[in-house]
Amino acid sequence: MPFDFSLVTAPFRMHPGLRRVAAGAPQLTPALPNSRHLREKMAVLASFPAQALRSVPGFDALPVLAAAAAEAARSEPVAFSIDGQAAHAPLLGWSVRGGEPHGEGDPAIGALLAALAPPQRATALLCLAFEEDFAVLDGATSAVPWLAVCLPSRWAPADKVGLHFAEIHGPVADSSTLVAASEPLARLVTGRERWERFVWTISADPKLNQHPAQGRSAWPGDVDADTLVALATFRSERQTFVPMEGSPCALFTIHVDSVPLAVAIDSPQAAIRVHDAVASMSDAVLAYRGLEDARERLLAWLAARARSPSPR
Repeated sequence: MPFDFSLVTAPFRMHPGLRRVAAGAPQLTPALPNSRHLREKMAVLASFPAQALRSVPGFDALPVLAAAAAEAARSEPVAFSIDGQAAHAPLLGWSVRGGEPHGEGDPAIGALLAALAPPQRATALLCLAFEEDFAVLDGATSAVPWLAVCLPSRWAPADKVGLHFAEIHGPVADSSTLVAASEPLARLVTGRERWERFVWTISADPKLNQHPAQGRSAWPGDVDADTLVALATFRSERQTFVPMEGSPCALFTIHVDSVPLAVAIDSPQAAIRVHDAVASMSDAVLAYRGLEDARERLLAWLAARARSPSPR
């Protein structure tokens, strides 16, 4: 789904930006065989599962899997289900029963699941079944005890698991408003209503997985605005909260997308909104997002695009 540029505002501020999920709107996106999200998630789980699958000691993931299955059941086709202790991803052709993988889908998925520790396999299957990543937010403690995040945006799940909601957002630039509101926010989004928020940035790295261990792609310093934009991507996240029945927790979903900037900015109106937002970013936000070296050239291109009657 194309990004809604009406969500981009100026002056740019770090704030919760929550809105209610439209009635009946899906909060999960099935991952199709050989899709981009599935390929990148498989690469992470095959090589770095400990980077993606994290929980506090003793955490029981079965209620999380059940909540995801209940949410999946709201949409067709059903991409994930739970039957007792067995997890099924019918679109991928694989299940995990008794901790063992079974299926006739892509053999690479079966090999990946078999290579993981048995307690990780059902969670890994959940990761592969959807384009979204997942975490659990506990409304009683405002902590995050469990994460299954293969495609993070410059943060490491291992550094966040078990932390309070405020601690997680502490390193974010200009996040004082968000941190100050962390307790009431945690109570709000772990209630019975469904909430969503959207975040965006411009990146020199097109990959969905931007774990900090892989380093950050640098903006070239010796190219003009058009050449720079040809390398740039518009990275966005839709984050939603799914109530977990009978629990003070919510399942937090993160859907990452990354589109070439020149494709994403498809109208003068979108260019104006992004231009004005980037122009109003503080030095701290620019540094946090790695945009200091690209800012002036991005602004020049966005200003030119705003004056253009049609996409280039």
